[in-house]
Amino acid sequence: MRTRFAFQPRYFLFWLAYFVASKAVFLLYHYAKLRLLPAGTGLRIFSYGLRLDASATAYLCLLPFSLFLVGSLAGPRFPLERLLRFFTAVTGIVVAFFTVADLELYRAWGFRLDATPLQYVATPGEMAASAGSAPVLLLTGLFVGLLALGWALYKLLVGRLPELPASFSRFRAGVASFLYVLLLVVPMRGGVQQIPVNQSDVYFSSQPFANHAAVNVPWNVANSLLLQNSGPNPYQFLPDSTARRLVTALYRPTSGTRLLLRTAKPNVLFIILESFTGKLVGHLGGERGVTPTLDSLARTDVSFRHVYAAGDRSQKGLVALLSGYPNQPTTSIIKYPRKTERLPHLAQTLKSQGYSTAYYHGGELAFANMKSYLITAGYERFTERADFAPQDQNSKWGAHDHVLLTRMLHELPQQRQPFFATAFTLSSHEPFDVPMAPRFRGSSEAAQFRNSVFYTDHVLGQFLAQARQQPWWQNTLVVLVADHGHPQPGDTPNEAPAKFRIPLLLTGGALQPAARGLAVETYGSQTDVAATLLHQLGLTSTQFAWSRDLLAPAPAAWPGGFAFYCFTDGFGIMTPSGSVTYDNVAHRVLHSSRTVPKTQLLLGQAYEQTSFQDFLKK
Repeated sequence: MRTRFAFQPRYFLFWLAYFVASKAVFLLYHYAKLRLLPAGTGLRIFSYGLRLDASATAYLCLLPFSLFLVGSLAGPRFPLERLLRFFTAVTGIVVAFFTVADLELYRAWGFRLDATPLQYVATPGEMAASAGSAPVLLLTGLFVGLLALGWALYKLLVGRLPELPASFSRFRAGVASFLYVLLLVVPMRGGVQQIPVNQSDVYFSSQPFANHAAVNVPWNVANSLLLQNSGPNPYQFLPDSTARRLVTALYRPTSGTRLLLRTAKPNVLFIILESFTGKLVGHLGGERGVTPTLDSLARTDVSFRHVYAAGDRSQKGLVALLSGYPNQPTTSIIKYPRKTERLPHLAQTLKSQGYSTAYYHGGELAFANMKSYLITAGYERFTERADFAPQDQNSKWGAHDHVLLTRMLHELPQQRQPFFATAFTLSSHEPFDVPMAPRFRGSSEAAQFRNSVFYTDHVLGQFLAQARQQPWWQNTLVVLVADHGHPQPGDTPNEAPAKFRIPLLLTGGALQPAARGLAVETYGSQTDVAATLLHQLGLTSTQFAWSRDLLAPAPAAWPGGFAFYCFTDGFGIMTPSGSVTYDNVAHRVLHSSRTVPKTQLLLGQAYEQTSFQDFLKK
């Protein structure tokens, strides 16, 4: 027979069982990854993850247990059971939604759901477009199934609330209820140890997927919301003076920049290519035939062969490219307008030199808080989704790339020269619905992605061919660079260098004939594009403290150059010696090439520590 004072433990057990069942759903959804794990790992995922599951359960029980305390003291008139059921129903819907959203986001992004998607709540249409390739019917079915499972578990484990025994006073009932509230502190903290439970406590495997699977999603979301990145610096690997010394050496000014321009003050056309991964770029060793335009330019103009994205989202790429600023492991500075106001901007710098400025994008600039950043950057004129005719908004994101580039081609002759015009493509973003016949067979996500990249490369080639006929071309430098890489093709792991390698090319009539066909082998990052461009224009890059000239001699300590990038709570650092990737949560190296020196890991740790400290001070 169920008693009233067994209700709270049963309620706790209900949520704990629900979280364990949700973990099983996650593993089944990603069964292809699960089956690659060593035998017995699945059980360890549940056992190691139990501490975070219990912590999340305790936090969810805090309000119901407090209501139980109030109800015990207030007596039978207090609508305790009705409030408990209402809270459980609402919370169950939210938790089920998070659980289902996490299933597909993990497939696309490679990390468990946290506060990152909240950057997109102001633009639900773009969120829907981004999820366009998701199996909506399957996910809806899983959502309904999770709700049904929750209802069944509640009936089985909790049931109706028994009445308070007549022999039990309200005071004694209140004391018993209060003790249950106090007991929640232990699972909240994950035990009685000195340091409260965190993600690293459930990491146990050398396989990132196994560690990720052990994490509790609601706990992860709440934790990332509470961490507002106000300090202290969680990435404290070295004494601050040592870390600063290692990083300062990377950006010590060097002489000997190779100048490639034949004109002093050229127009600059800065084209950012959505998701153009090096895996599909032939001249970077990727698949042949997907980017014939870029590969042709690599033979006739200037190409950089070892450039890596600073992060893995568009808004992170924008800040790295236009402000030369590093990314952050678990957030993005673009979320904080107060901080972005303190960043340097290429548009601002060139505007002060007499350049007119314009920004072109076929989608909505409000997406992921990009518009506040771009307005701060000092662009004088914006063209976005709302500026195109309804019939030209033929993509789920807005206007396809051929529409965007055609419009820019028509408007650039009216732009006051010299101009700095930035264009950001979108057609190679999920769901890859491009307006041309497929070039590559298949209906897989990888095939659709290939076709979308081929389409954008094709219309880019058409645009450049027509631009060469324009009077402004001979005095124009064109910068072509990706905003970030992509897991496809090949479902590349979230932390792998191949996911972050991107193309960077220079073309245009302003290039000297002697620069044609130049291949730059120095390793570099998106953050280095700003200094490289400014030095070609004969301008100082002092404001861009995290940017170095890729056409100047590399740092003496790292003569082949270096590239640092962030993935979710981890980093990678590339040099000609190879790569090192590090997981901040597990506090361990994920991968290290045999040929890299031990100092390369120290360099990456120093870079993350120092750059994040700079972010905190902004």
